[in-house]
Amino acid sequence: MERAFFRVVSVEAMRQMLMAFAPLTETENVPLEEALGRVCAHDITAPEDLPARSRSAMDGYAVCAQDTFGASESLPAYLELAGTVSIDAQDIPALAPGTCMALPTGASLPAGADAVVMVEHTQSLGSDTVEIRRSVAPGDNVLLAGEDVRMGAQAISRGTRLRAQDLGLLAALGVHTVPVVRRPRVAVLSTGDELVPITAAPRPGQIRDVNGPVIRTLARQHGGLPLDLGLVRDDETALRDALCRGLDAGADLLCISGGSSVGVRDLTVGVLEALGAQILAHGVAMAPGKPTIVARWQDRPVLGLPGQMASAFVVLWVLGIPLLRHLSGEAQAFAPPPWTLARLTHNIASKPGREEYVRVRLVRRGNDLWAQPVNAKSGLLRSLLDAHGLVRVDDNLEGMEAGATVPVILWDARPFGEEES
Repeated sequence: MERAFFRVVSVEAMRQMLMAFAPLTETENVPLEEALGRVCAHDITAPEDLPARSRSAMDGYAVCAQDTFGASESLPAYLELAGTVSIDAQDIPALAPGTCMALPTGASLPAGADAVVMVEHTQSLGSDTVEIRRSVAPGDNVLLAGEDVRMGAQAISRGTRLRAQDLGLLAALGVHTVPVVRRPRVAVLSTGDELVPITAAPRPGQIRDVNGPVIRTLARQHGGLPLDLGLVRDDETALRDALCRGLDAGADLLCISGGSSVGVRDLTVGVLEALGAQILAHGVAMAPGKPTIVARWQDRPVLGLPGQMASAFVVLWVLGIPLLRHLSGEAQAFAPPPWTLARLTHNIASKPGREEYVRVRLVRRGNDLWAQPVNAKSGLLRSLLDAHGLVRVDDNLEGMEAGATVPVILWDARPFGEEES
């Protein structure tokens, strides 16, 4: 006999439940080039000015900008050439008024100079005079000491998921080890008598386990360390033992694929309750993905996902991945993901009272970007491959009309193609 959903909540209410779990506090120091994608554990302040000294941003002549005011092609200024600054010069004499010094890009600026005239705006007149054919203002074509980052200023904030450009800044500052939050351990198990390993040939009534590999891959992609708890039959004892193995292995997050609905073979809620877990939600007002469970077990989050891959993938994208990034210590883990605007190619139907997440494929028609809904049956994997992302239909709407401009939540940076004729 089927039972009703225990407690169906809105997407926002479930998001708040997930945000209430405490992020990890354990940290480690890793070499700079191993910090990509990790979350910075502490604020990092600049140990020195960057750049350390004012330097030229162009090949040209270091000048006092005031000496060039009013200079033009028809009425140039003339400055005495006081010397040349090499790229590695250390002891550079100060620049006197009315003089200039030749220097390459990256060379230190002499004291007394506050700008650089680009070489293409000058003409050398013999060995000791330079004709200036364009005026410059203070700061033109120079990088001032500390202009990028001042010594003692915050270079990287705690909670930043580190990108290549963040690591470039740290490298420029001489920071070669980075404090990061420990990777969350994500225990993943798939339930169902019908499941067989991906290496097996399914018999009638059997299917290969797709959810397990996908969930573990997503966990790794977004900063987690996946733990494979294997396949579990529709048996309470087997499910309980698998969950306990995950806890014993130090899991920070447990993901259960399948068994989250209300049928006689959906055992997740009962087993979790028997283990003393607190069921925070059993059902979320979204489609696909209604049969989603959130529980707290020994202060760890447990996420019960639908068995259908497409449904599970959408739930992971909307709720599971932000939870993992939150546990990693990322400051903006639940902030809106990258998105773009596009116009709908077709009407989208929806039922009020739940959020609808529609998979769409993005295509270009001339200069316009269009969102084309793809076949959205939750058991079809092809829709995940064809789609570039999701269109969210608010729970107070009955749908969206073709031609409407809507935000599209992007799954990745895959390029958009031209519409086939």
